[in-house]
Amino acid sequence: MIRHILLIKFKATAKINEINELKASFESMPLKVEGVHSVEWGLNDSPEGKNKDYTHVVLMNFVDDAGRDNYLPHPDHGELKKLLIPILEDLVVFDYTV
Repeated sequence: MIRHILLIKFKATAKINEINELKASFESMPLKVEGVHSVEWGLNDSPEGKNKDYTHVVLMNFVDDAGRDNYLPHPDHGELKKLLIPILEDLVVFDYTV
């Protein structure tokens, strides 16, 4: 299994309905893209204050390398990026094998 973690910092101009639409798009990926096992969406609630203005996290689980390789060029991933890029300030992507 491959874990794919995204730490997201949105632009100050991002609207809640845009963020909610993005969340729904991420959460629909297991139904749309073969090899995407699951998706979790979260909002930072750490009291430590070390999130460096990153407010949201997406944790995607791919069945294996082939699942990730299928997802990255997939048209539904492209549609997701169309929602993300206009409201994105910064992004950290981190993958690891479980």
